[in-house]
Amino acid sequence: MNRAKPVYDITLQIQALLSQEITAKSRESAIEKLNELVHERGHHMESLVSPYTAEEKQLGNEVLLLNNEIEKKMHILFADLKMEMIQVKRQKKSNQSYTNPYKHVHTLDGMFMDSKK
Repeated sequence: MNRAKPVYDITLQIQALLSQEITAKSRESAIEKLNELVHERGHHMESLVSPYTAEEKQLGNEVLLLNNEIEKKMHILFADLKMEMIQVKRQKKSNQSYTNPYKHVHTLDGMFMDSKK
C-alpha cells in the first residue's frame, strides 16, 4: 500500500482550495478549512517512515512541487489579509479623529507659566 497517497491527496485538496477565489467574506471559512487540511496532512506525514518505494518517492517529489505553489498562494492570502487589517486600522483611526478631533491636541493657550523661582 502506498503510504504517501493520503498526503498527496490532501495536498491536492489544499491546492484546489487556494486556487479558488477567496473573498473577504469567504476568507475565514477558507482559512479554517485550510488549517484542518494542513493539520490532517501533518498527521499523515508523521506516519511516513523510510524505506520508501519508488512510487512513494515519485509522489513525494510531486508533493514538493505542489507545496511550493501552495506556499506562494498562502503568502498572497496572508498579504491580502495584512493589507485589509491595515486598512481597517486606518479607517478606525480616521473615524476616531472625526468623532473627537481635539483628542490629541495638547496646547497651553491662555495659560501663564511663571518660570522664576
